[in-house]
Amino acid sequence: MTEPKIHQTNETDNPIQKNDSHEASSSTKSPYQIEEVKTDKQMQDALSVRRTVFIKEQQVPEEIEIDSHDRIGSETIHFVVYKEEQAVGASRLRPYAPEVGKIERVAVLQSERGTGLGRLLMLAMEETARRQGFKRLKLNAQTHAQRFYEKLGYTPAGEVFEEAGIEHIAMEKAI
Repeated sequence: MTEPKIHQTNETDNPIQKNDSHEASSSTKSPYQIEEVKTDKQMQDALSVRRTVFIKEQQVPEEIEIDSHDRIGSETIHFVVYKEEQAVGASRLRPYAPEVGKIERVAVLQSERGTGLGRLLMLAMEETARRQGFKRLKLNAQTHAQRFYEKLGYTPAGEVFEEAGIEHIAMEKAI
């Protein structure tokens, strides 16, 4: 099976299209469109995916899941993934420290897990992080997803801890 790749949009090999969307492709056209959130509808779509994954599936209280970073116009960059105009994935990237970004709230609907979408979303966020001048990325991975992040080059940076009743481990990567 061919690994999915970010669609190259110009001669500088930057996967960010001018409209701030990331189109995934492989030997056949990918069904996914990764977009940086710019509109209220996109934000609502991203939050809908997160509510399904974190609040409904994982029983995270809404007051923990939805926070002050969840608004357009903040320093946080939100991403939403569409498949045939339906939101199927979401995440966010925010400044954490000088030259350090933090990846948070990576969510993929159950129907799309195992398709390579999570990897594509992470690659799109990493490219955006580079454009923003970040040199390092941090994230708090749910322990069941630790191997997924390790395959993308993230390494554990501490001990397992509990957040919202779920075991997590801090991870980081130089980009």
